Amino acid sequence: MLPNCEGIFFDDIGSYPLPNGIRLDGLSREQYLRMVKDTLAQKIAAGVEVPTYPQFRDMIRMFLDPIEKPENQESPYLIKKENAEIVELQAVPLGGRVRVCVTGPVELYLTAFGATNYTDILYNLARSVARFLERALESGKVAVASLDEPSLGLSSTIVFEEGEILKALEIASGPCKGIDCEVHLHSPLYAEPCARVPGLRIIGVESAAHPDYLKLIDRKLLEETNTYLRVGIARTDILSMAASLNDRLGINLWDDPARLEREILAMESVEVISRRLEAARKSFGDRLRAVGPDCGLGSWPSQSMAGLLLTNCAAAVISSRKGEGE
Repeated sequence: MLPNCEGIFFDDIGSYPLPNGIRLDGLSREQYLRMVKDTLAQKIAAGVEVPTYPQFRDMIRMFLDPIEKPENQESPYLIKKENAEIVELQAVPLGGRVRVCVTGPVELYLTAFGATNYTDILYNLARSVARFLERALESGKVAVASLDEPSLGLSSTIVFEEGEILKALEIASGPCKGIDCEVHLHSPLYAEPCARVPGLRIIGVESAAHPDYLKLIDRKLLEETNTYLRVGIARTDILSMAASLNDRLGINLWDDPARLEREILAMESVEVISRRLEAARKSFGDRLRAVGPDCGLGSWPSQSMAGLLLTNCAAAVISSRKGEGE
């Protein structure tokens, strides 16, 4: 059962900085899983209620590579279920439950085929995504599932019709009926179509960096489709934030990591994050289901700095619940 399951829960998107001085190259499987386990514990200690297993691997290749291996395929781009393994779940302790993020079929297709429209391949990729989710669900370690589709509504290279895209998302999310399943978008333009996909229950919108995005979401539509929102309440676009600070301060904060951390966390303070959360509550009420950082934190300079942002988010969520009498 999710914490505070009748209200809002705090999750994160997944990607995270590597520990200082560590490179993925050369790590044994055991060393890699130990690193995932340790980082997952850091996220939980920071207050994340439904953490995503740390995504240290490339979000595309970690799924597309096993799908593309001929020996793993049942048919072109359809992975055999026994090969649809998310290795990181082995690092989740017995009894632990996490947010399981699988890169969505459209995103995988764009990497493999670009601006083409082989619908049979798209649907096979969707079936492959479903098999990764099936295997994850069988592990008993899934609290929330998520499809990562950042290009929807943004990329001009997507040439499929909307109906084809929605069918692919329905196939991919098929195993998730009965649990919270998110779709993680970088644009609100596909929020309405995604709300009509039966397997998707939560529509994730990056709104901390782009607060106007929430104005494009219709609460009545969410009520009609019995879907919910995941709202970004903390910015993660650190390159843009640092560039803005550098212009304002007339310095290069990347040359002073300690000050960079202070300035960024002052921009994303508990108070600032709380205001975003309360604005989302006011607009969407009980249609607000999940909150957390806009996107992953893999581009941040250190795990400690990323953890402090998560801690600020946790404090904002706790404060909001106290204000609601939860």
